[in-house]
Amino acid sequence: MEKLKKIFGITDVRNSILFVLVMLVLFRFLANVPVPGVDVQNLSQFFDSNQFLGLLNVFSGGTLEGFSIVMLGVGPYITSAIIFQLLVLIVPRLEELKKEGEYGQKKINQYTRALSIPLAVIQAYSFVVLLQQSHVNVFPNLTNFQLFTILVTATAGTTFLMWIGELISEKKVGNGISLLIFAAIVAGFPSAVQRVVLTFDVTQVPMLIGLGLLAIVTIVGVIFITEGQRNIPVSYARARVGGRVAGGVQTHLPLRVNMAGVIPIIFAISLVLFPPLIAQFFVRAKTEWIADLANWTIVAFQNQWVYGILYFLLVFLFTFFYTSVVIQPADMAENLQKQGAFIPGIRPGTQTEKYLQHVISRITFSGALFLSAIAVLPLLVQAVTGTNTILVGGISLLIVVSVATESWKQIDAQITMRSYDSV
Repeated sequence: MEKLKKIFGITDVRNSILFVLVMLVLFRFLANVPVPGVDVQNLSQFFDSNQFLGLLNVFSGGTLEGFSIVMLGVGPYITSAIIFQLLVLIVPRLEELKKEGEYGQKKINQYTRALSIPLAVIQAYSFVVLLQQSHVNVFPNLTNFQLFTILVTATAGTTFLMWIGELISEKKVGNGISLLIFAAIVAGFPSAVQRVVLTFDVTQVPMLIGLGLLAIVTIVGVIFITEGQRNIPVSYARARVGGRVAGGVQTHLPLRVNMAGVIPIIFAISLVLFPPLIAQFFVRAKTEWIADLANWTIVAFQNQWVYGILYFLLVFLFTFFYTSVVIQPADMAENLQKQGAFIPGIRPGTQTEKYLQHVISRITFSGALFLSAIAVLPLLVQAVTGTNTILVGGISLLIVVSVATESWKQIDAQITMRSYDSV
């Protein structure tokens, strides 16, 4: 309560939070405005009968099910970000650009946003073709002009959300793209609660208690690995400047257990849904072996064991991958050496780099293992209870808790900064 009083007592922080809330409300409003000429009722029934499209719909906040003007959400931007993070590792020019600091990061962000446009067009067109091949009467008498309108509208919606995300990020109360995903997931919670209430049965009480305990364990686990960190002691060398001695300061270098945050979860769920989504296009192929392969892919990914193992491995691998992209021990060692700092007992330069790489690998392994275990824990409970609700709930809680924690830390940092300014 004391923190809340401080938030609403500081004008800048209060205005930033109110601005973010207005942007999120605007996003949810646009998510309920359907593209003209779409039979929303038939589309909703089709999503209910398709597990993977239903899960995609949850992450889009219902924008796909209603075929809204922002139906793609920030999906194309996330795909573009994944592509450029891979390109940075293999394209020397992009690697050099990344090392140029803020300027290089801005240029890479511009390239990422530019690539999001054609990706949005491709993704929107793919959904239209998928729905037509599924023989779902969603687009009565679809004309070329209507198709063009859908593609332009969906692309413009994604571009608008990217702009909103940047505006939110500028307010320093959380990552804009993450908060949009957060809002999309939270928007589906009331519907999930409503389904539980409408289908409530006394025999479900033990199961609901178990789901509640699982939610608490997931929340505690995510907070635990998000806040956990390893402090590496750092000392600054003494130096005589004029008539006084400078340096000799003892501090530490914090290394978080989960440096990648919520990004591995988003990457993993995007990739694990990709094969069955593509297979939907070929289930009615004229070539028999292609149709059989498509049907086999869909059936295989509907197996919860296959889904769970792939999801576990992808979260684990992406945690290592994203950490290796974001955290560079060589740069950290170089910066320490330039600042006249060193790790006690470790020589500056190459030895410091190897030491940091060793520590980062160990703590990342622990964080990745724990995060992957929490990610698949709901699947194990689903196998026992036989309900699909926890499948979505577990993944959603992972993202919601991580984003909420990150946003709260940024708000708390702003409060602390204002407190120092006032002193």
